[in-house]
Amino acid sequence: MKILVTGAAGFIGFYTVKYFAERGDDVVGLDNINDYYDVELKYARVAATGLEKSKITERELVASTLYSNYRFIKADLTDKARIDSLFQAEKFDVVCNLAAQAGVRYSIENPYAYVNSNILGFLNILEACRHFPVKHLVYASSSSVYGLNEKTPYSEEDKVDSPVSLYAATKRADELMAHSYAKLYNIPSTGLRFFTVYGPWGRPDMAPIMFMKAVIHGEPIKVFNYGKLYRDFTYIDDIIEGMATVINSTPPSGTVPQKIYNIGNNKPVALMDFIRAIEKSAGREAIKIMTDMQPGDVYQTYADTSALERDFGYKPHTSIQEGINNLYNWFLKYSQLFY
Repeated sequence: MKILVTGAAGFIGFYTVKYFAERGDDVVGLDNINDYYDVELKYARVAATGLEKSKITERELVASTLYSNYRFIKADLTDKARIDSLFQAEKFDVVCNLAAQAGVRYSIENPYAYVNSNILGFLNILEACRHFPVKHLVYASSSSVYGLNEKTPYSEEDKVDSPVSLYAATKRADELMAHSYAKLYNIPSTGLRFFTVYGPWGRPDMAPIMFMKAVIHGEPIKVFNYGKLYRDFTYIDDIIEGMATVINSTPPSGTVPQKIYNIGNNKPVALMDFIRAIEKSAGREAIKIMTDMQPGDVYQTYADTSALERDFGYKPHTSIQEGINNLYNWFLKYSQLFY
């Protein structure tokens, strides 16, 4: 199988590349390596897949020295001509679109970045899949689409028309766009609503890494909504296992060949319990600054993953303490990336 992974220098994209390259598939990775957070972390992920920073180019695909079946190119999804050219030349079987402008709070400060990347960039992927047909398009959505939904756990059947951030609105727009292209052009597509993914190589702007860094070095952490928050923290290995299963199976043929699934832990964890797990790993207590809820945040995320379990037998198995222990050990080894 030849697979394109966009967002290959990102957290989930990095693990996706490793999984399929190690499985023996022909993998092409794409990322614009923007500076939303420190690019050195992104280059470190890329290096861990056998690609030196100095060799990365926007002109051509660069071969990995670690995986003979992996190549990478620095490119932006908004560059339609470049995307079309890549699709035409490579003739992908599967596209895994994980590239996006991430972050709920940053969307308040820089809205245009989200429209350009998450909507225009995704449209270019859809158009490329239309003109250079693929067997399956799998794309990243987000639990944030549930917005002000007060019913828990969140089900794929729930209404998702009340987003509380532009980020959430763009991810919902992606789902609707994918649905229309599946209907109009018979492009099999599957959207995955990720729920608070964490683990080694994670994003430095998210709580797990921020808290781990602060606790280890005795720095204070901000605890929003005075700790009264619940998140469906999902360990990265569980995410990749579920996603790989979905990628291997196209949606059933029918009126519209598309599906949307929640992919999460199905066990929301109190923020204070998550902090306590970090304290246990680090062997020291966190210095907590209790504060109000931030704009764009929601009180709780809680995934109903019964559809994914029913269709694919998927069930996450990594406990919070096990996942945090793995993150702690990795952080000690790579802490220089965060200073």
